[in-house]
Amino acid sequence: MKLAIICTHPIQYYAPVFKLLAQNIELKVFYTAGKHSNFDEGFNQVVNWDIPLLDGYQFEFLHNTARQKGSHHFMGIKNLDAIDRISDFAPDYLLVYGWAYFSHFKILNHFKRKIPILFRGDSTLLNKQSVIKRFVKDIVLRYVYRHIDKALYVGINNKAYFLKYGLKEEQLIFTPHAIDNKRFSEKTYHDIRASLGIQDHDILILFAGKFDPVKNPELLLNAFKALNLLNTHLLCVGSGVLETKLKSAAASFKNIHFMPFQNQSTMPAVYQACDIFCLPSKSDSWGLAINEAMAAGKAIIVSDKAGAAVDLVHPVNGKIFQSGNTADFKEKLLKLVSDRDRLRSMGEFSKEIISMWNFKNQVKNILNAIAG
Repeated sequence: MKLAIICTHPIQYYAPVFKLLAQNIELKVFYTAGKHSNFDEGFNQVVNWDIPLLDGYQFEFLHNTARQKGSHHFMGIKNLDAIDRISDFAPDYLLVYGWAYFSHFKILNHFKRKIPILFRGDSTLLNKQSVIKRFVKDIVLRYVYRHIDKALYVGINNKAYFLKYGLKEEQLIFTPHAIDNKRFSEKTYHDIRASLGIQDHDILILFAGKFDPVKNPELLLNAFKALNLLNTHLLCVGSGVLETKLKSAAASFKNIHFMPFQNQSTMPAVYQACDIFCLPSKSDSWGLAINEAMAAGKAIIVSDKAGAAVDLVHPVNGKIFQSGNTADFKEKLLKLVSDRDRLRSMGEFSKEIISMWNFKNQVKNILNAIAG
């Protein structure tokens, strides 16, 4: 049994899955965005992860002939030899990550009904759209998903999305969105709190990610300033288009801190430094930073537009607020910071909840989808 996997570029959340799969089935990963595709639009910088992403499995970088290369638009990935290279491997199954690229859709179209096609994506129905957009989207997506045999859904919101666009219950296989729980839970010795002058008894709220309007760090920053909380700090870690604006707005606040984009090896220490992790996104198909913070044993506050919220955040480990509703956010944040001991127990519940959202369960269910 041979499995061909189609993915844009090496991703820290997928590489461990490919490595585990390769221990159970012959596979080859075809990276379609090209070998030099490490500029991240959201972080607005080149990202070279400092953990191995190509170990333990067979892979090939396809030549990307697109004029404007990138995984942020449909025509950004064009591989003239994709069909030939995949056919040379002669797979029995195909697993495609995402369809909204020229090459990926071409691959789906070519191999439809030739070999079974598994599809993985994490889209949801959380974002409101106009009647016209919904009508067009319904036609397009129903057509696209007729090309696949099974969809590997990541959570409740993603499952609802696939059902909406024509897939049947029996075509859906739960493969939980996961991160390296062990790496983020293991104690680190990088004392970020001490480096920022934050006392052990102080509460630290963390935002980590892209400083862009969609992630909405401004809501968190403005609410934090307005609440004027005693013995409480805010740490924003990352980079992006809002960086200058955020730093300017926080300039006079000694309890608001910034750190630049941090690589994978230091991110466990970043999460472990905080007491509360906040993801205030206006739109987020999942939000794997939530998984990371939970693995580090932290309480969570997240907007209801994050796909992961309904699966991972419960009263025992955090709060879900209405996206864009500053009053609701302030009320729920105040409840969290009012009891430090409660935050610790919430963090323990986070660890317990996220323990089942792991790479092994994801791989087991992918193999079951193939065997079935």
